[in-house]
Amino acid sequence: MNMERSSSRPPNANRESVWEYPRPPRLEPTDRRIRVVASGIAVVDTRRALRLLETSHPPTYYLPQEDARMDLLQPSRRTTFCEFKGSARYFNLVLGDRLIENCAWSYADPVQQYAALKNHLAFFAGLVDECWVDHELVRPQPGGFYGGWITSDIDGPFKGGPGSAGW
Repeated sequence: MNMERSSSRPPNANRESVWEYPRPPRLEPTDRRIRVVASGIAVVDTRRALRLLETSHPPTYYLPQEDARMDLLQPSRRTTFCEFKGSARYFNLVLGDRLIENCAWSYADPVQQYAALKNHLAFFAGLVDECWVDHELVRPQPGGFYGGWITSDIDGPFKGGPGSAGW
């Protein structure tokens, strides 16, 4: 697995097409500042994220649990299985009276190729209030099933929207 650190870059420099991403996905570290915010609380703020890059998907960011407010996250009953990474478990975000269900997931025991994902979380950008890559507010991958984050330097079309199920 190529784990070279990608550097921070200004918006629109070095554009990426999701159609150049590999399958199976590539996992790489990034030192870009990644933040997840809900109800005005920084749930995660890190420069130690991992990016998962898969054909037709915007990057999914996996964030170290040690950089997350794990006191605000509670395991949910939901689980899913990924053909590449293994079994995922989900988390609810609890902010006082506000409950955001199944907004994050993690691979407690990922397959060997993706072992670096252990003790990392990914968030659905469409379920929390804000997700940021450096100074850019991201858009969620369409469809609600996948967890990719769209920024101005990523080109689609993206899997997840209407008519893309067979891609």
